[in-house]
Amino acid sequence: MTTTSPLAAAPVVAEVVRNDLVESVHHGIVALTAADGSLDLAVGPVDAPVLPRSSLKPLQALALLRAGADLDGALLALTCASHSGEPFHLEGSRRILAAAGLGESALQNTPDLPLDDAERTRWVREGLPASALGQNCSGKHAGMLLACVTAGWDTATYRDPGHPLQRLVVEVVEELCGEPVAATTVDGCGAPALAVSSAGLARAFGRLAAAPADTPEGRVAAAMRAHPEMVGGTGRDNTVLMRGVPGLIAKDGAEAVYAVGLADGRGLAVKIADGQQRARVVVTTAALRLAGVGDLGEGVAATLDGLDAEAVVRGHGEPVGRVRALDLPALTRG
Repeated sequence: MTTTSPLAAAPVVAEVVRNDLVESVHHGIVALTAADGSLDLAVGPVDAPVLPRSSLKPLQALALLRAGADLDGALLALTCASHSGEPFHLEGSRRILAAAGLGESALQNTPDLPLDDAERTRWVREGLPASALGQNCSGKHAGMLLACVTAGWDTATYRDPGHPLQRLVVEVVEELCGEPVAATTVDGCGAPALAVSSAGLARAFGRLAAAPADTPEGRVAAAMRAHPEMVGGTGRDNTVLMRGVPGLIAKDGAEAVYAVGLADGRGLAVKIADGQQRARVVVTTAALRLAGVGDLGEGVAATLDGLDAEAVVRGHGEPVGRVRALDLPALTRG
């Protein structure tokens, strides 16, 4: 079968090396945008539509604020999250629901066990069932329900693409990405998933990260920076990255997407074509070093090095190789 997907034309951006032998390769797209939204780096088909998946959650959170939801700080950060399902995440989702006057039964995201290994094991051991609250998108869905209650919109149909909230999300995404949404489908949690280009995603994150503090965009970025543990969880790479790099915001997405915004207005989007997560972080850190982030101090460099060190290949339990990014500038299109 012949594929017509632009992803098929994406270059190799990372290699999996075992004892100096390249065992596997990952193709991908990297878009780095300047503060004015123009492209500084384009690896692969950066203008082709992709599904950012959960990387769009900060933009969805912005739509909640524009709808009138009273959210700030840790709870606003939680609406941006693909959280690990740790107790503080679940309590935060409950608090958002309580502010809306609703209970857990109002959540329509797909029931699941927590992402966090220790919490998932505990739930299995104790016989706790999969739940919408425990699923990683419960903060987003709780925030959507709060926005609907605040705006006077129907809560039973909040996932419908034609719902006023979801139409507002599309408006926000198109405004910040600077392009129309190319397609709408269904995300893993049941909410609409919107397709935009990698360049548009990078542009949107740069705009969020550089927004004035007194704007809704600035509030979203400030919440993510102040509460990175709510956006991811203990030990999660996007949490580590936001803690380690001043002014940076970051959000991962399913199928190996990563979006980053820098305080100076530059944005970065990475998409690994085969959807494998193992190459996502090393390609992102390589792009951040190319953008000069690694020169911000020993602590920042150590953060990037530490994330790379997690991409290890093991043999008989011992490190025998690693996942490494290729030279990104050499891959840029003419």
